[in-house]
Amino acid sequence: MTVTLAGLGEAELLRRLARFAPPGQLADDTCTLAADTRQLLVNTDVLVDGIHFSDRTTSPADVGWRAVATNLSDLAASGAVAVDGITVALVAPGSTPWSWVEDLYRGISEALNCYGGILLGGDCSAGTEKLISVTALGRLGPLRLHRGDACPGDWLVTSGHHGLSRLGLALLQGDPTLNGTSALMEALQHQAISQHRRPRPRLDALTTLIENKPENLPWRAAGTDSSDGLLAAVQALCNSSDCGAQLTHDWLPRAEGWPAGELWDQWCLNGGEDFELVLSLPALWAQRWLEHQPDSRRIGCITAGSNQIVWSETRRPVTAAEFDHFGSALNET
Repeated sequence: MTVTLAGLGEAELLRRLARFAPPGQLADDTCTLAADTRQLLVNTDVLVDGIHFSDRTTSPADVGWRAVATNLSDLAASGAVAVDGITVALVAPGSTPWSWVEDLYRGISEALNCYGGILLGGDCSAGTEKLISVTALGRLGPLRLHRGDACPGDWLVTSGHHGLSRLGLALLQGDPTLNGTSALMEALQHQAISQHRRPRPRLDALTTLIENKPENLPWRAAGTDSSDGLLAAVQALCNSSDCGAQLTHDWLPRAEGWPAGELWDQWCLNGGEDFELVLSLPALWAQRWLEHQPDSRRIGCITAGSNQIVWSETRRPVTAAEFDHFGSALNET
């Protein structure tokens, strides 16, 4: 017999969830954070069934991992060097099996064990669809990354490959767009599915950035993450900094074995959900970071042309092609 949330009741559900937190952590309505001289960074993200995940493509443990990773990615992109923890708000129909929720919190715990922090608290409620809202709290290091601190002459760099999560989703959905691409490298397929199911918040790349700052340079850099796609991240930096950018087509951060073609370039630029850091750095700092951060790439430079993003080869605008956005593709599941 399947045990559901309605069958458990709120008190028993909370008792069971308490084992995913330190002893006594969920016994009260509030929690206490230890005193710390570093500034506190706070971020909240929401994952909704049918929009950000589905049973067809994502196990409940992977949903839990993703719920944590999306928030920690934003902390990393703001300069957080330590994670205090997270709160979790869960909404689910009463018919939801307890096993689904248990696996969700196992995935949450796995991500916290990997990247730091604890389950600080949260809330639960019945609803017509599954929704997970996570608030993450982290501590700021010596570099506060703002989107608005890019300057003309900076190098645009990123911490890893792009388009993999979009490819992973297509593979999991059996997307007909992939018909005729059976020659995709097995390693690329595995990498893409893993990137979609269990993205990595790039706290490691931030650490490398801090460790390799040239002594003669100020703590000035601009950054964001590529949760909405590589091009969207560059646009966010340009819009906030009132600058432009030039991207070099040959420098697009493609994974090994990534096919050529317009669709594949668009997935690399606009696929979304890769959660890599996208940074605007002084050239010397960028060079040092690229030397020490595996899979990092230079993709272009910041220019004085306000909000103009063009290809360096042709000076033509970089635009998104007409294809399903990452989010709308999930809506079709």
